[in-house]
Amino acid sequence: MKRTTLFLFSLIFAVFLAACSNNQENEQDNSNNSSEETGQEQDTSSEGHGGHEGMDHSGSGEIPEGLQDAENPKFAVGSQAIINADHMEGMNGAEATIVGAYDTTVYTISYTPTTGGEKVTNHKWIIHEEIKDAGDQPYQTGDEVTVNADHMEGMEGATVVIDSAEQTTVYMVDYTSTTDGEKVTNHQWVTESELSEK
Repeated sequence: MKRTTLFLFSLIFAVFLAACSNNQENEQDNSNNSSEETGQEQDTSSEGHGGHEGMDHSGSGEIPEGLQDAENPKFAVGSQAIINADHMEGMNGAEATIVGAYDTTVYTISYTPTTGGEKVTNHKWIIHEEIKDAGDQPYQTGDEVTVNADHMEGMEGATVVIDSAEQTTVYMVDYTSTTDGEKVTNHQWVTESELSEK
C-alpha cells in the first residue's frame, strides 16, 4: 500500500513538474514573440526623418565642382550656430560649427534608390551642383534629373523628381548628435533658415 501511494504521489508530482515546465516555455516563447514584434515596430518607426536612416552623417569635406563660396553669409566659417532641422535623429538643437558656406539652389527630391527598397520622398537636401549635367538655370518643381551626390545609399545615379527649389546659402557643418553623442563632421547640407544664432 505504501509503495502504491508513493508511486502515485511520484507520478502526480512528475506530471505537475512537466506542466510547470511547459507553461514556462510558453511564457518564454510569448515573451520572445512580443519582443520580436516590438523590434519590428521599432524598425518601422525608424523610417522617419524623410527616409534618412541610410544617410551618411559625416562627409569627406569635398565640395562639388563649380560650387561658389558665399560672399556674405549670415554665419561665417568657424562660427557656431544652433541647428533647427531634424533631417536625422540627434540633429535638431545641436550646436554646429560652420565648415563652409555656399550660395546655390537647394532642392528637396523624391526617388527610388538604385539599390532597391522603398521610395524616398521629400529628401533634404541636394544642391544644383550635385545634379548631373546641370546647366546655369535652376530646375523647377516636377523636373526629373539624375543625381551625382551619394549622401545616402542608392542615391548616386538615381533619377529623381524635384519637389521644391530655393535659392539660398547652404552650409557644411560639424556637430555632435544630441541623442548618442556621435561626432558628425562635414555634414552636407543645412540651409540658412535651418540655423539660428547661438
